[in-house]
Amino acid sequence: MKIKTLAVLSLLSPWSLAQTAPPASAPVQDMGRVEIKSNRDNTMEERRQSTAAKIVIGREELDKQGDATLGEVLKRLPGVTIQGAPGRGGAIRMRGLGGGYTQILLDGQRVPPGFSIESLTPEMVEKVEIMRAPTAETGARAIAGTINIILREGQRANPDDLKVGTSFENGHRSESLNWVRNLKSEPLNGTLTVSAMNSWRPEDITTLTDSDVDAEGRIPAWSSKRERHTLSPGQRQGMNANARLMWRGEQGKALILMPFMVYSEFSSLGYVNLTENKFINGIQQPFASDSANTKNNSRFVMTRLNGQWNQRFSADDRFEFKFGLGESHHKYRFSQVAQGTTGLLNTLEELQSFKDLSQSWIGKLTHVSTNGHQYVSGFELEGVRRTEEATGEVADEVGNMRARTQRWALYTQDEWTINPNWSAHAGIRYESILTEGSNEEGEKRNKSGVLTPLLHAVWKPIPQSRDQVRMSLTRSYKTPTLFNLVARTALSREANSPTRPDRMGNPGLKPELATGIDIAVERYLAEGGVLSANLFRRNISDLIRYVTSERYDTVWAPGQRRFVTSPQNVGDAITQGLELEAKFRLNQVWADALAVDVRSNLSLFGSKVLDVMGPSNRLDQQPSMTANFGADYRIRAIPLTLGGNVNINPDYTTRRTEQQWAYQGSKRVVDVYGLWRFSPAMALRMTISNLTPRDYLTGTTYIGNGFSETANTNTRNWQNVQLRLEMKI
Repeated sequence: MKIKTLAVLSLLSPWSLAQTAPPASAPVQDMGRVEIKSNRDNTMEERRQSTAAKIVIGREELDKQGDATLGEVLKRLPGVTIQGAPGRGGAIRMRGLGGGYTQILLDGQRVPPGFSIESLTPEMVEKVEIMRAPTAETGARAIAGTINIILREGQRANPDDLKVGTSFENGHRSESLNWVRNLKSEPLNGTLTVSAMNSWRPEDITTLTDSDVDAEGRIPAWSSKRERHTLSPGQRQGMNANARLMWRGEQGKALILMPFMVYSEFSSLGYVNLTENKFINGIQQPFASDSANTKNNSRFVMTRLNGQWNQRFSADDRFEFKFGLGESHHKYRFSQVAQGTTGLLNTLEELQSFKDLSQSWIGKLTHVSTNGHQYVSGFELEGVRRTEEATGEVADEVGNMRARTQRWALYTQDEWTINPNWSAHAGIRYESILTEGSNEEGEKRNKSGVLTPLLHAVWKPIPQSRDQVRMSLTRSYKTPTLFNLVARTALSREANSPTRPDRMGNPGLKPELATGIDIAVERYLAEGGVLSANLFRRNISDLIRYVTSERYDTVWAPGQRRFVTSPQNVGDAITQGLELEAKFRLNQVWADALAVDVRSNLSLFGSKVLDVMGPSNRLDQQPSMTANFGADYRIRAIPLTLGGNVNINPDYTTRRTEQQWAYQGSKRVVDVYGLWRFSPAMALRMTISNLTPRDYLTGTTYIGNGFSETANTNTRNWQNVQLRLEMKI
């Protein structure tokens, strides 16, 4: 509660900050307005001038904390959460909404299949744009919002950056290297960025499962308690490289090529111990115990070439064409060798290999008219083909799959200044998506089309002031993924149960549609910084959610009672929230204070799935709040900068269906750093991530049809200490 109160006070107190001009001491010659802006000021000005609401994170903030991955940077932004245990990475969420609600773009194009933000280091990125509401140009598959990642741009005047680091976690050492090469040749200019790492990551997971079956229709009645303990230290080795090459010609012609490559290998040798204490009709059975050795190997390779051609026809007309061609390969092998004969653990082997071929073609025409309107119209074509081969425990052919997705879209939008107080942004977009494929269960096909109108407006009560109000009325949507629609059937690795179900796709899914409204009040401070409050609401129809049911008609086990989970459209939902943000320097509020940069935000969320009985019938993976409080201070007397951040997510329970519940434990992550600068060209950084580690708890519960089962999982995590030498060469 203290943290929440502190965040609210830090947001509200500077609103009364007076902005007065210094008194003139003597007549001086008027030389006109001269502004010198830092990178932070430039990104703040870009945010301020945008008609559609967005947050811009530039190089200064990307470098500040010394994060190892881009996801660690994003988790400190308003309303952004990272799934999974602290320090383990995970899917990026905006406004507490689950997977698929947040659109991820790379240089303005949708990311290719298999791409993960965790594969990017901050050194590879020039800036990140966070758009809270969709626009016709960026796409409407963004119910929660859009994250657009702009890769590093070259600067001829800048020296190269070289960062070499080592880190320690629970006795394991990891190494990393990041190199940014600025190309200074003619006529090309640009940058080449290479990141390499060799990391060790221990895993220590314990799952306790309590099961009960009554005698009603099921004889005999029984209950059991299981404890599963997994130890599996893993090693990941990888290298990422990207370049941004630009050629500029005459009359506004420009060609930009952006090759991108990801290579990653993971291997782990693990040990599993499983014990069971079982009662049948109240009579205790012999205590059973089993163990197994596991081996996990995977490899992921992705290559992609993005390109962009800019052509200016006149001072008011320009054309932009983008393309993307990519290929990714993933190979995965898991083996488990049981050491006992109790049958609690089986000897098994799983193999999976898939190849994705992707392409995208985007054209955009921009026209600026004399009456202040800026029209943008464009088209998008995108295609993905997947070939997957897999083997499981049922039959050799299980898991083989061929699938493809084709998408096309048309849009037009207009951005204009109505008067000095008002500006607006209106657009409309139509998008059609076809997904079809075949697996062991036959042919599957899904086609959907969505028309989305979008409207944004900005009101400045006083045109010359730094205060403004934003308003957005939008329609957005979420489409089923290829995995949702045509995924191969996956059997549970242990004895089938409600918390360990089989999994299958559903080709009959419809897209989720959302009508949204956003209202934001913003104040931009004269010396940099912002204070904002953003209110949003989304009404969602045809919500997609994984539902577990009991079946006897499965193809892979006819006549057997199996619990199977598959995605379904379960009805309508509502989500709403308030996001508060304050970024300022402390001496802007109190004149005698130190020049400490303060970053704070508090987000409050609420949601309800209307077709699921309450309480706790919220949307999946949405906490009731998230909060961040961070500060940085440069000690002038010595070349030392200190800083840190506290990230808080409370625990919560979600009722997913009439029979299913899910629990997510609380997270409180403290990160601190110190940067000692020996010279303008060399510095030493020490970063301690997850300073006060806490075990991460999750759980699932199923109650229904005479069956009750709860599985609670405890995942350990540790403090990570990183030392990094940063050089400009």
